[in-house]
Amino acid sequence: MNNIPIKNRLIELLVDYLIIIVYLVLLLIVDLGIILFIFKGMPKYTEMQAQLIATFTSVIPIILIFSYLDYFKNGSIGKRVSGLKLTYTNQRFSSSLLRNIIKFLPWQLGHVGVIHGIYSDFDMTAIMIASSGTFLGLVLLFMGLFRKDKRHLGDLIAGTKVVLQ
Repeated sequence: MNNIPIKNRLIELLVDYLIIIVYLVLLLIVDLGIILFIFKGMPKYTEMQAQLIATFTSVIPIILIFSYLDYFKNGSIGKRVSGLKLTYTNQRFSSSLLRNIIKFLPWQLGHVGVIHGIYSDFDMTAIMIASSGTFLGLVLLFMGLFRKDKRHLGDLIAGTKVVLQ
């Protein structure tokens, strides 16, 4: 049993979401600068190039940042603001990395689905990939909010648990 109030989890999610939004806005500014001043206009990307750009500029850096914070600081900024911390059964960076890969997998699936959809007129494959990301994201959210131990799939696999400080 874990007595984390839902309010704390929602504050954690909101703060972390705002931090990710700030990162993405900064990334947008840098990207616009590159597009306008280096490329002198929007380049034509293949679907694979667009997938790789999205993965390597947004998803992977966020996974690495959150893995670093989880491992070295016992949780993200949102966790610290909301009075939570991450504990480990066996503290290893690989556990933190695995936890965050699973936690951000819905976001990556959303990217893959939407980018594929742009290039395929949103065929059934694009819709299924994006929908699977939404479904997995909801599963993780509901697990973290409503399971008695407040552990989502990433926590169960990585051997981690979010607790009150």
